[in-house]
This record gives sequence, structure tokens and C-alpha cells, in this order.
Amino acid sequence: MSHVTRVRREIQRYLAIEPVQIAELELEPGPGPGPGPGSGPDGGGVLRPGPGSPPVTHGEVFLLVRRGGRPVAALLGRVPEGADPRTVLTELARRHPDSGPAPALLPAPAPAATGSAVPFTTVVIATRERADRLAHALDSMLAQDHPDFEIVVVDNAPVTDATRDLVGREYAERVRYVTEPVPGLAVAHNTGLAAARGDVVAFTDDDVVADPRWLTELTAPFAADPGLGCATGLILPARLRTPAQVLLESHGGFAKGFTPRTYDPADPPADEPLFPFTAGRFGSGANMAFRTGVLRAVGGFDPATGAGTFARGGDDLYGFVRVLAQGHRLRYTPQALVWHHHRETWQDLETQAYGYGAGLTAYLTALLVNRPALLPAFLARLPRGLAHARTLTAARNTDARSTDARGTDVRGTEGVPGAPGVPGASGVPGGHDDRGHPWPRRLSRLQRKGMVYGPVGYLRARRALRAVPASGATGETGTTGRSR
Repeated sequence: MSHVTRVRREIQRYLAIEPVQIAELELEPGPGPGPGPGSGPDGGGVLRPGPGSPPVTHGEVFLLVRRGGRPVAALLGRVPEGADPRTVLTELARRHPDSGPAPALLPAPAPAATGSAVPFTTVVIATRERADRLAHALDSMLAQDHPDFEIVVVDNAPVTDATRDLVGREYAERVRYVTEPVPGLAVAHNTGLAAARGDVVAFTDDDVVADPRWLTELTAPFAADPGLGCATGLILPARLRTPAQVLLESHGGFAKGFTPRTYDPADPPADEPLFPFTAGRFGSGANMAFRTGVLRAVGGFDPATGAGTFARGGDDLYGFVRVLAQGHRLRYTPQALVWHHHRETWQDLETQAYGYGAGLTAYLTALLVNRPALLPAFLARLPRGLAHARTLTAARNTDARSTDARGTDVRGTEGVPGAPGVPGASGVPGGHDDRGHPWPRRLSRLQRKGMVYGPVGYLRARRALRAVPASGATGETGTTGRSR
């Protein structure tokens, strides 16, 4: 097949991708006849659209399944025209291996953590010229059930007063506003870290909507485990309206599955031969929290990494590995859920593919520059790492096992299981299972190019930082008290 023909086919396949609806289904907490808490009047599930989505109708649906409010599974189902969406999706959910009747059910959620069960927390949101998206994120933050937290918005290298005006007009009583003039996500996060008053500092993005229990679930593990340095949570798509959004999510997205897991440097996982250098398995920057003292002790994030710098990314991965390298544990907790607005266009996907490749090797370069003691461990894993990199950047067919650009196995143990054998259900976007859309060669090539560029980008970013004055937070406004 000629290159021109291959490109044309990739374009045709991409343009043929159809939108997918987003919905949530609450099943009754336990088996037994008749309706129960959270069930419908006939004992079925309670169906509602995802945050900001219209009511569910016929067609393909990305469905988050909950029990007692706890996320337990996801599936991709199709509602036939003329059928009742709740009836169809409830049946599919109950036949899904992770949400069906006992004994396959996950245990019921523990009682809500309140009071001293969760630490006082600072939520940091770095933003730049996206006041409309930020407003939705802040509204979801202020709806959190966490008993004791504050919110800090870091306005990164602003060119207008839109963010300042939004916070001052709508949120001044509940949100602190800080300006960071030096561009770069890691720089902005470090400014938020410096401003944090909480025992734990949580980071999320301005393009998410957080589940009401997000902050409680994300921070409760710190109270339970004094050796915990970092926690991450579940990220699901807020929209699957464009081909780019569906394609990204169908090849892994940001999801890490519904199984909690603790990563302990004193007991390296046997199934992670590259641990801790495949940090993309641990989580993502849109949903992460650190014990404040631990993150400060390792120097925060490397300011030469992250979006907005020549390095293009990798700041979150750098933070994960630095904390693990100091002997602290990391906990992935899928009950801590945020809904993320994926990028919408093909151009966005190209930028993202190149940036993920660059960020991956940039963060590894940053680790070795800032902590040379990691070099022997890195070199010992290098042969496997090179093989991993080749697989990571391969063009991916719908039936091929591979990995995404952040190191997550997109067809296997790391993701949400699909629903084999369930009529009308298939692998979920982000489910790392039965993907319906090949990963274009163009994006794979951009990932490889980004990986080659990453170390150069990191060094360029370091030089650029030396050319600017030391950054410092300015223009802080807002309340000096806590949100609760």
C-alpha cells in the first residue's frame, strides 16, 4: 500500500468516527428483590447524563457504573432507537463482570470520611486564559464534601485580566488568586505549592469537573498511611463529541482502571520491571495530591518541565518518581474521580502526541540531572526501556496490544475491562480493551519525534529559565480563610 493511500485511509477512518454520549448509572448497592437506595422505582438503576451532557437517547453511550455512589466500572453500550435508555443500560451494566450481581460485586463503600479522617487540604488549579472552563472547575470544587480545604488559582503568565476578574467577581470569598508571570505548568504548580497552607496539596486542571467526593477520596489515604507521599485518582472523559476525543479515549485516555493500588519503593511491583520509570502508570497531573512537606522536601516540580515550556510535558511524572525515590508510597484510588475535557481537533491530537513523547524523555532527563543517584537503576532498566519505547510508539490496530504515550498498557491489566459476550456492549473508550479505531501512523511518528526531542527541549527550558528573573507569586487576592 502506498503512503498516499495509507494516509487517505487513515483520514477516512478518522472522519468516520461518530460522537459518543456520556452517562452515569447508579445501581442499587446490593443484590436482592425490590428497589433499594439509589435504585429506580422498579428496582432498576438510576440513569443520568454526564456532567453538562444532554439527556441520554439512542446511540452509543459511554457509561460510568456506580454502586452506592462509588465508581466501579465503565462500559460502552448502544441504545437501539425507540428503546428505553435506562432499561437497556441497566441490563448491560448488570451483566458486566465488574458491576454485576454477587459474588462479582466489589465490596460496598466504607462510611464517608469526615472530620479528622481527612487532612486540611489546598487545591491548586493552574490556568491561563481559559476563564470559561475555569468557572466550571471552580463550581465543582466548591461543591466538594471535604470538610476542610482551601482553593488557590494560579494565573500563569496572563495576557488579559479575564481570570483575575472572574475570581474577583464570582469567587473572591472562597478562592485565593495568585499570579505567576513565568510561563510553564511546573512553575505555576510550584507557586501554588509555595502558597499552600494545607497538610496535603492537591492539583487539578482548569478543564475538569470534579465528582463531589473527589477531594475526600483523594486525601483520605494520607490519614490512613503516614508513609504515603502521593495519591492519584480516576480521570474519565467529560465529552466524546469529536473524532479526536473519541480516538484519544479509545486508546487509553487518562484512565487507570477501577482497582486501587499502592506503589511501594520498598516492595517494587513484580509486574512493573521498569518501576519507577514508567510513571505514566501511576496517574496524571489532572488528578494528583501530595503530602505538602514531602513535595517541598524534594524541591517541588522541576520548572523546566511541563506544558508551556520547551520540554512540553512531564512535570507530573517527575513529581511521582521524585517522591517514590525518596522512599514514600504512592496510592492510586479510583474513587477519586474527575471528568476531563479532552482536546477537540486533529491538530490538538498532533500537539498532544508530540508533547507526550517529548515530556516522557524530558522528565527522565530531569530526573537524572537532578538526582544522579538514580542513574544506575535507570541504566539497568535501559534495554527493557528501549523495547518499551518501540512498542509505545508503534502504530496501533484495533486488535493489537500496545501502550499509550504515558506508559499505560492500553490492552490489558491496567485499564477497565471490557464486556466480552454482552450483547450491545463492547470495550469502553479508555477501557484499554476492544478498541474500534486504529491509532494513526502520523501520531505514532510524532510521538517518536517528541521522544527524540525531549532531552533537548528540557535543556532548552533550563537555559530559558536562567534568562528570566526568579519567579514569585504576585497579586494575591481572595479570602484568607478556609473553604469550610
